[in-house]
Amino acid sequence: WKKMPKIRYLGNAILSLLTKIASGYWKVADFQCGYTAISYKAFLEIQSEKIYRGYGFPNDLLVVLNVHNLRVKEVSSSPRYHVGERSGIRLWKVVPRLSFLLFTRFLWRLKEKYVIRDFHPLVFFYLLGILLFPSGSIYGLYLLLYRIITGPVAPTSALFAVFLTISGLQSLFFAMWFDMDYNQGLN
Repeated sequence: WKKMPKIRYLGNAILSLLTKIASGYWKVADFQCGYTAISYKAFLEIQSEKIYRGYGFPNDLLVVLNVHNLRVKEVSSSPRYHVGERSGIRLWKVVPRLSFLLFTRFLWRLKEKYVIRDFHPLVFFYLLGILLFPSGSIYGLYLLLYRIITGPVAPTSALFAVFLTISGLQSLFFAMWFDMDYNQGLN
């Protein structure tokens, strides 16, 4: 972290967190370094899957490896900056594309790993959290705007928004906890 430019470090940290959630590899630290190696056995096992070929390849590869219950190992490497390189990444293009890729592959992993191949109740917690947290947040924002523009809000409405938001967050945290526990042997 001392060698990386601070804005890249921040972007890498956010992208790594999103990739941990999408891939299920909770103990891998850096998904964006670009160094990737795969065993021939693992390659043969995943060769039927379509892996994203653009920026986001390592993120998508990890999702596929997790669905196939394959172990990964992180190898430390030292970043090199300020050696004449110029990044070709355009954030306004990459961020939406990679966010969409991670979200869709996360849903694909849940379906493949926890519904089709082996059922696990964490799917219900993730789905409940994905539904309740945004609903409660949007409803709470609506009530706040209503309060500012129009006037008082019924206390039960505010409590309902808080209940939805907290229940959604709690469901997401339980799902992540179950996911970490289930995939512990793959790191």
